[in-house]
Amino acid sequence: MADQAKVRAEFIEKVGLIAQGENLPRIAGRVLGLLIFDGQAVSFGSLADELQVSRGSISTSTRTLIDRGLIKRVTKPGERQDYFQLGERPYATMMRNARLSFDRSKAEVEATVAQLSDGAARDRVRAYAEFYSALSDLAQDSAERLDRD
Repeated sequence: MADQAKVRAEFIEKVGLIAQGENLPRIAGRVLGLLIFDGQAVSFGSLADELQVSRGSISTSTRTLIDRGLIKRVTKPGERQDYFQLGERPYATMMRNARLSFDRSKAEVEATVAQLSDGAARDRVRAYAEFYSALSDLAQDSAERLDRD
């Protein structure tokens, strides 16, 4: 069996890299990875210490994740420090966020379709809009499935 501390560290870093590939700050992904792996509320200071990053980076990253509905800020009685934990149904939220992105892309492409008079180019660009429409539908179906689970 692999050393759990090593597996944890590698998972946190993997989620950071995944987030970076999705145009999120790598630190935000690492925060998310830590919260997913540990499954409990973690203090602001502990996030900075565990991830060995500045408090400013934690502040920016947690705001980004809160804005996307992936984590939430919680308090503990008698504690002055903020704590963070996974939001409600974060994976369904990720799919809903993806759907919004696909819908925006589709709208942008459809705006071009509306300007085209050439049939062949118009058909190709319309097919591209349909690609985003299909992705949006899949994301919606996935969000609904994840909400049920």
